[in-house]
Amino acid sequence: MPRAVIACCAIPTLAVLFGVPSILAALVDRSGATTHRIVCLWSRLVLRIVGVRLEAQGLGHLPPGPAVFAANHASAADIPVVYAGLPAQFRFVHKRSLYLLPVVGQILLLGGHIGIDRERAFRARRSLERAAARIRGGTSVLAFPEGTRSRDGRTRPFKRGSFRLAIDAGVPVVPVSLVGVTRVMPAGLPSLRAGSVRIVVHPPLSTAAADGDDADRLAAETQRIVESALET
Repeated sequence: MPRAVIACCAIPTLAVLFGVPSILAALVDRSGATTHRIVCLWSRLVLRIVGVRLEAQGLGHLPPGPAVFAANHASAADIPVVYAGLPAQFRFVHKRSLYLLPVVGQILLLGGHIGIDRERAFRARRSLERAAARIRGGTSVLAFPEGTRSRDGRTRPFKRGSFRLAIDAGVPVVPVSLVGVTRVMPAGLPSLRAGSVRIVVHPPLSTAAADGDDADRLAAETQRIVESALET
């Protein structure tokens, strides 16, 4: 049976089998930690079933406290890759419209992830302010600063919001490169094929002396670092 057919059958089935326990766990453990561990298990199983080999580099660069992880976003495979390859508790910064998705939306909402209303600037600022307070309380977040998946494999300009969030929270930015994701899933589940993916964690960038005006500079520096691993 072609691998893409296996993936199209197995992934939705596993999403339901793991999604329901994830939602129930979020209702009991409001920190979201238990849900995170369940999703990590789902991600490792999905990658194994579809034949994606994952290599993680630079894990020694993970900071001891909360941080904003910033990664490139080129494929739907990015989500299981970061869950399976990044040994840190984190919550996603995502667009609020994802709350409308069945199962996934409930996991995001109950699991403590951070929804941003991109269409309303005031609500977006309020969401980022709440996110900064959560980070200061010890919760790391992971963001895809491009805002949406790249359709041609090339990184889009990193937007400043995630970096302003790190500056406001007073935590480092950790650049993360996801290498090879477009080779294993260039255009959704039907295009899935076996292969190798690499997640590279780069040294943290301090925000200790930064202010809001430094967000664009920090975004550009982070994008440069992320892209440096994609070229290898």
